[in-house]
Amino acid sequence: MTTFDLALTPENLLVRASVRDFAAAEIAPHIREWDEKHEVHREVFARMGELGFLGAPIPEAYGGAGMDYTSLGILCEELERVDTAFRVAMSVHVGLNSLALLQWGTEAQKQRWLVPQARGEKLATFGLTEPGAGTDAASLQTTARRDGDDYVLNGSKLWISLADVADHFLVFATLDRSRGHKGITAFMLERGMSGFSTASIEGKLGIHAGNTGSLFLDDVRVPAEHRLGEEGEGFTIAMSAIDQGRYTVATGAVGLAQACLDASLAYAHERRTFGKEIGRHQLVKQMIARMGAGIEAGRLLCRQAAWLKDRGIRNTRETSLAKWYCTDHAVACALDAIQIHGAYGYSNEYPVERYLRNAKAAVIYEGTSQLHTLIQADYLLGYRQDQPIRCPPLPSPGQERQ
Repeated sequence: MTTFDLALTPENLLVRASVRDFAAAEIAPHIREWDEKHEVHREVFARMGELGFLGAPIPEAYGGAGMDYTSLGILCEELERVDTAFRVAMSVHVGLNSLALLQWGTEAQKQRWLVPQARGEKLATFGLTEPGAGTDAASLQTTARRDGDDYVLNGSKLWISLADVADHFLVFATLDRSRGHKGITAFMLERGMSGFSTASIEGKLGIHAGNTGSLFLDDVRVPAEHRLGEEGEGFTIAMSAIDQGRYTVATGAVGLAQACLDASLAYAHERRTFGKEIGRHQLVKQMIARMGAGIEAGRLLCRQAAWLKDRGIRNTRETSLAKWYCTDHAVACALDAIQIHGAYGYSNEYPVERYLRNAKAAVIYEGTSQLHTLIQADYLLGYRQDQPIRCPPLPSPGQERQ
């Protein structure tokens, strides 16, 4: 039987203190205004890079901080405790792009893209979703055609975080649609390539302080050395990257749920009805207790996934479970927080309405809650078993892959 040691190390505690101080000083005082004005402040991302957050789990040899996955989770949790937009940057830059480069990239690719990303000098994102390909990622329509020493890419991507902000893009295209997911190949693109453009999406429900947009590829000529992995390995690379991204989303959702609880506890003491604090009312206590129990359970699921990741153990099932549970619970906490706040919760005078708007996105991206329900059922029924992949597991924190 596997024994998990989920205690925080002194380094984990230092990371938590650092990110809490950063978020409290540089995000919390401004986030209501940024959210209302739909402002994206890239200088905050730059500061995150200076503090080592954007290279948290990347080995020091590649410009990173060499942190373990528990510390990465703590960063995401504490950032989303203040606002989701800044955890999203961690998810796409670190989880979906940089860790994919670390695992699948050649040494030349790591030096070209991973090192500046880990240092926070360049921002990166991930382009898989399309207008007609979300959960069914294998049906993507963006094409790649080999032309001498280059590939020529055509198509579009949708709902891409940091689309108008990122410098580097991990994009997926199919060389042969008849082969389904086996025809998909991964490519690293750079802003400024001829035929490559981006545009922001307006009118989002939430995450107003973060940029989301589209990518457009019109005969984009991509050198062969920009291909990540082999031809036809793109789907495997995407799924391994999503295992990392889902972990960051799950840990972030714990932070959002904690923010809902923090706000609800404060208001439950502040607001009085029928001659007493509303926290004295049994049904308010029920909501408070439900929030707290779910946060503890979700945090433990995330720590379990981190423990496995740090040891290079396949964790698709555990990460999926954490993502499903934590994001669903964050939405439930946001709904209860608004209920506790009453009419005030329905206005932006208190932050809980923003928490609900932000929470809803996470039960859709990185696999909908419905998809994760099916994944978990298939594991339990024995219909799904993890297969080994060509690429070795990621290195332990602070160690280079040999």
